[in-house]
Amino acid sequence: MVLCSFVVLNGQDKPSVKDRAGRWEETIRAFEQWDSKNTFPSDAVLFVGSSSIRLWPTAECFGEFAVINRGFGGSQISDVNYFAERIVLRYEPEVIVFYAGDNDIAAGKSAQRIVDDYRKFEKLVHKKLPETRIIFISIKPSRSRWSLWPVMNEANMMIQGFSGKDGRLFYFDAATPLLGPDGKPNAELFLGDNLHLNSKGYDVWTQLLRPTLREALRVEWNTDPPD
Repeated sequence: MVLCSFVVLNGQDKPSVKDRAGRWEETIRAFEQWDSKNTFPSDAVLFVGSSSIRLWPTAECFGEFAVINRGFGGSQISDVNYFAERIVLRYEPEVIVFYAGDNDIAAGKSAQRIVDDYRKFEKLVHKKLPETRIIFISIKPSRSRWSLWPVMNEANMMIQGFSGKDGRLFYFDAATPLLGPDGKPNAELFLGDNLHLNSKGYDVWTQLLRPTLREALRVEWNTDPPD
């Protein structure tokens, strides 16, 4: 057992995002029920996104931080946007660690659509929480979706490009460490479905993300305009 260190549709939402949202309503309500019975930390690090977040034992892997995990499997960026008020904004996190886009491209969305939807998320967050930092975890390569990697990588590169222009936005290259010597996804880091990470894969992500997370937590963003 490997322990964490300190561990076909086209590009439109058919069915609509609202219709798709019913798939996760029970999960979202479970989050809300937990919140009603427990206190959640202020100035937390919020992990949100699809199954790559849901399956990540973030509380164990990042025990030195106040962590909230709100991953829901199968989701796309537009779904995270739809539920943002209920599973993101209410916590007023200091840092958001975001992973989604994988399922979007598998559903036929373009790289530009991924970028546009992520920009919507960033604007949703910063309209209410202007000082919150967001770390975008790059869309990961996998053997089961290897044919889609060119589109995924295109989206990653575009997001990396604009993230460097805003001190509140960070880009974490989670893809390169998953590639083997042959340039393809390393099977040793994935579950048998060749899509989701196993404990070794999450251990790699955890060790490499920690410095970026610490950097994001150190940043004091001044929203006042310069003199």
